[in-house]
Amino acid sequence: MLNFKKLTKVVCSSVLAFSLVGCGSDTSDVENVVDAKEMFGNDVLNVYNWGEYISEDAIPEFEKMYNCRVNYDLFESNEIMYTKLLGGNSYDVLVPSDYMIERLIKEDLLQKLDLEQIPNLEKINPQVLKMREAYDPNGDYSVPYFWGSVGIVYNKNNVDKAVLEEKGWEVFHDTDFAGRVYGYDSQRDMFMIALKALGYSMNTEDHDELDEAYAWLLEMNEAVKPAYVTDEVIDGMANSTMDMAIMYSGDAAYVLSENEDMAWYEPNQGTNLWSDGMVIPKNATNPGLANAFINFMASYEITKANSEEVGYTASNLQAMEELAEGEYAGNDAYTPRSGYELDEVFNYNEKVNKEQAELWTKVKMSN
Repeated sequence: MLNFKKLTKVVCSSVLAFSLVGCGSDTSDVENVVDAKEMFGNDVLNVYNWGEYISEDAIPEFEKMYNCRVNYDLFESNEIMYTKLLGGNSYDVLVPSDYMIERLIKEDLLQKLDLEQIPNLEKINPQVLKMREAYDPNGDYSVPYFWGSVGIVYNKNNVDKAVLEEKGWEVFHDTDFAGRVYGYDSQRDMFMIALKALGYSMNTEDHDELDEAYAWLLEMNEAVKPAYVTDEVIDGMANSTMDMAIMYSGDAAYVLSENEDMAWYEPNQGTNLWSDGMVIPKNATNPGLANAFINFMASYEITKANSEEVGYTASNLQAMEELAEGEYAGNDAYTPRSGYELDEVFNYNEKVNKEQAELWTKVKMSN
């Protein structure tokens, strides 16, 4: 987590009032507590989210405001979350990624949000709402949580930015960097990079293009012999273990804040713009409190505290703008670029996913 100033006390009755009675006042009065059991018939909320993805104060504050108890569980991947949901586990709020939200909608595993309970949706960055159209076209099922992109973190002392600007993703075929590169152990992200390097859409369904991407990744293994990691990349780059790494922008923002030798670059061939969103499963036992929780998490105060502590880009526009000019001023990884025509949002495609999974196993075996 980032060593930035933490939110010491978030007591915002406007979040509570907006959630439940539509009041527009903006006061700080912790006495305005609503009893969740009296309001919704249930005072327990089950939330399933990514690890290290929330301010340490957010859950206690919500529990205090609604006189409720939150059971907060963590998952490591969208696929693990999906498997548990299919296995019958009941959660009231999930925070999956864009393509997984699309899948959950297609498989009728989500219920529509009560948008009257979520007025803070109006404060979400319009760019992020535009991205949402790719996986939740009518905005019925999800509220954006964090968002970002995939790019390259590099050591300014050892990697010339001009080389990155010239080669983009092709820099991972440059033998000058052999043994000095972190890849990311994710078939989806690595195939995205290969497809973008080749000039294709990362959402291609063309078998020949996927085969070309597979060959590109094999060539990457031969050229730079990358170390494929996941979360280990964060400490690795913060400690200058490698010269380049494929990273998510939020993790990159942390690395840049910890190590002044590191910089951020989004290749000109395009990249993945992603967002995670809050949704309510069909089998949720407390959807009323779930809608209130989603509105709470989308508020300016809580979104800012989460982003400040975690490092990922806030979806609330005001919070993002203030952090970009404040705690993250000069940190290029905090705010992903916008309006670039070659950047894309992932679509869900089970057939392509299976094909990539088989090829990715071969890629890793060849390294």
